[in-house]
Amino acid sequence: MGNINKKNSNQDDANVLLPIDTPFKFPSPLPTWPSGEGFASGIIDLGGLQVSQISSFTKVWASQEGGPDNLGATFFEPSNLPNDFFMLGSYSQPNNLPLFGWLLIGKDSSGDALKLPNDYTLVWSSENLKIKQDGICYIWLPIPPEGYKSVGHVVTTSHQKPSLDKIRCVRADLTDASETDDWIWGNDVLNVYSSRPKDRGIKGLGVSTGAFMALNNGAAADSLACLKNVVENFCSMPNLNQIQALFQAYSPLYYFHPDEEYYPSSVTWFFQNGVLLYTKGQESAPVLVQPDGSNLPLDGSNDGAYWLDLPTDDSAKNRVKNGDLHAATSYLHIKPMFGATHTDIALWLFYPFNGPARAKIEFITIPLGKIGQHVGDWEHITLRISNFNGELQSVYFSQHSGGNWVSAPQLEFENGNKPVAYSSLHGHACYSKTGQNMQGSGNIGIRNDTAKGQVMDTGANYAVVAGDYLKIVEPVWLNYAREWGPKISYDIANELKKIERFLPGKLKRAIEKLVKSLPNEVLGEEGPTGPKFKDMWNGDERG
Repeated sequence: MGNINKKNSNQDDANVLLPIDTPFKFPSPLPTWPSGEGFASGIIDLGGLQVSQISSFTKVWASQEGGPDNLGATFFEPSNLPNDFFMLGSYSQPNNLPLFGWLLIGKDSSGDALKLPNDYTLVWSSENLKIKQDGICYIWLPIPPEGYKSVGHVVTTSHQKPSLDKIRCVRADLTDASETDDWIWGNDVLNVYSSRPKDRGIKGLGVSTGAFMALNNGAAADSLACLKNVVENFCSMPNLNQIQALFQAYSPLYYFHPDEEYYPSSVTWFFQNGVLLYTKGQESAPVLVQPDGSNLPLDGSNDGAYWLDLPTDDSAKNRVKNGDLHAATSYLHIKPMFGATHTDIALWLFYPFNGPARAKIEFITIPLGKIGQHVGDWEHITLRISNFNGELQSVYFSQHSGGNWVSAPQLEFENGNKPVAYSSLHGHACYSKTGQNMQGSGNIGIRNDTAKGQVMDTGANYAVVAGDYLKIVEPVWLNYAREWGPKISYDIANELKKIERFLPGKLKRAIEKLVKSLPNEVLGEEGPTGPKFKDMWNGDERG
């Protein structure tokens, strides 16, 4: 993704090849998606403004210092624009990754959606910057006419203002508030970030432009807007046939640690194997949950009135704890994002049991007894796909109370374009790489070990369980608002005493501080609620 035409660059003279000089390519060509309405058609109408996603760039300027890994950053403008489409902003990316970016360009289909800027303001110049750079950089902010807003910068290597015809400003009602996202590059005076809409989620109408946002001396980030889809329809979203094709192309391969004991299952398998529904005040008379969950209470919220627990028979309990990888099902929630210009496929896995945690204190690994154990464990990863072309742009890996987005060039792929995900030992947090994945600070933290053991092809057994615009009939259990496990009765203080009796004083204090800092998702004192009752169900992912 990303084709480069070079200009004003003397980097070639140094014969230094950086990762960004090689555009990213998926391991396999993208398939032809099944036909439908507007999905993967190349153009989306936001309501009098047609936008297209372009990855053909002309290189304008680069630094070879600063930014991630101190490799600098490169600034681009879109090139080879189709007739009647105009530049709305510029793209920038750190040099430590292969080129993988895009910009939205706009076509006025209503007669007044776009206008020339009145003038430009100089945001920053690299004239006095003592670093390796390709000439002098000038970053300009378009000054829009009244009733219009700027959604991107212009970058030049000349001190003269750009032509007014270089870029277009957008009618204010077709814009929304934006904010900074990932840091791209910067110094003591200027910092450059990717941008994203402030209002994100399945109801959010803000549209990401792909343009960078420059902040000079910490200036407020509200000088640039994002776009807005005022049509509020879902014609650009994939239909069920297209979703199936997308998931077959990008369904992750999920690796479990070689020492894992607690695997996922399907919800049906969990219910079929003796799981019990408890009612507050009637704890002595639990009832078996029906295989389809039809006797679960669906009224109310997570009020503690009901909860699930494992069978009381020890052998049945241990069997359910271990899960059943062959029965495991990927549950898919289809979400419109960024004003329905992107599709998020949230993939949820259910684990009947979450195993005990392990801590690392400097060079010592310490089992934490029962700490971390709980019944019922919902984990997820999310695929973010462009509705312009069906291309996978990034994957979100959830990790206890947080997580992180990983762009396509940073992913590991197998079997074509299937991203690889790793489930951490016992805790089942999701990561993009193998390792200890420490959660903490310095040399003290919780180990989230990942390695290649058994693998689950998530595309082999999956079910689309939710997607408002698809009119999906949701399974009954999805609307069960209470906890999928009981409140654990163990005493954390007693568990700490068992651990600390073998430790010197310094390590005792360190382990106490660590355990007290853990979020509930790690402590495992009570079972989790289901996917539909988590913030990211309707909103964007954390991170």
